[in-house]
Amino acid sequence: MSVNSALPLCQITEYMDYSSRYQQLAGGLSAMAQAGSPVAVKHFSFRSTLTEGSRHSEGSVVACDSIQENQLFSYPVFYSLQKDSQQEAILLLHGLNERSWNKYYPWADYLCRATGKAVVLFPIAYHVNRSPQAWSNPRILQSLLEHRKSLTGNDRSLSFANLALSERLSDRPLRFFTSGRQSFHDVEQLCTAIQQGEHPLFASGSSVDVFAYSIGAFLAQILFLNNPGGLFTHSRLFMFCGGGIFSSMYGCSRSIMDASSYERLYRYYLQEFKLEEAERTAGSELARTFFSMIAPGNLKEKRLQLFQAMKDRVRGISLVNDKVIPYEGVQKALGDELAGQIVELIDLPYDYTHENPFPVGGEKRREVDASFLKIFKSASAFLA
Repeated sequence: MSVNSALPLCQITEYMDYSSRYQQLAGGLSAMAQAGSPVAVKHFSFRSTLTEGSRHSEGSVVACDSIQENQLFSYPVFYSLQKDSQQEAILLLHGLNERSWNKYYPWADYLCRATGKAVVLFPIAYHVNRSPQAWSNPRILQSLLEHRKSLTGNDRSLSFANLALSERLSDRPLRFFTSGRQSFHDVEQLCTAIQQGEHPLFASGSSVDVFAYSIGAFLAQILFLNNPGGLFTHSRLFMFCGGGIFSSMYGCSRSIMDASSYERLYRYYLQEFKLEEAERTAGSELARTFFSMIAPGNLKEKRLQLFQAMKDRVRGISLVNDKVIPYEGVQKALGDELAGQIVELIDLPYDYTHENPFPVGGEKRREVDASFLKIFKSASAFLA
């Protein structure tokens, strides 16, 4: 890509006030249509060709796998108006239990402006607009919340925000794998369409790089390790707050899942999950790749060998106070030496969490804006 097709990073730095841009875009994407903006947004429809099945737990509003919204949905693409045609894409993969794109709009906006590449915000299975609105409606979920509280001893980590995912994973922990399998095949389908010129926005032969956050990085690693159809042979991957081995993740959070479901999920994949069963469900290559990312010793030699081979195409940033996907988990996934070479460990000068690395509205606005710029300038420079 010609650097001239994107705004210089120094110009982006002068332009981008993260806190203000977040507030603008959180109010809706109409802000993208303002006069003189070099970025526009289009939505495209997608039909997933893979289904989980029709299993349903009687009486639960969230434990159904026949979800129409999960099969047919739309996704937004940020693209540069300064280019006559789109020949380069960045696939942005989000975190676990997200119900809205608001957090990611300024991320996509910046990446598009700084690299000149179109940024595709693609939802993983049963997340964002691929889940029913009922899963985020406190009035509808109230009775389920009270029931789950009674079962978990009034667990303080339980909230309306994490109730749907907590209930679904407790009911059937295999969903973490099967929904991931569906997301894997959906991304494969999308990237194939982009590269073959079958996507209405992209020219044939377009490249696809990936910016992945949190559990999105876990999915991206499996995609790159498996490399279906050679789709990611030349792609670059930037991981933010992600890249760790599953066994080192700690998903208990009022924004992600409650303690009971996290403990059930951890126990299932570390003690009960059978590779042979997964191979029958998803095929041997995908199942083995997923299995290799569960614990450090699982197919370790092969995993480390593959990551070593792609070391020039992968970079990342981990945060010191990230409790959900800590840097030690990245070391276990990549190996200590490689992790030290390609993943930077930094701290931020304000109170932050894995779920909210750039809190807006507080007294540290200047520091938040500067931290956002530091991280996304690094990501953009690598992906450009």
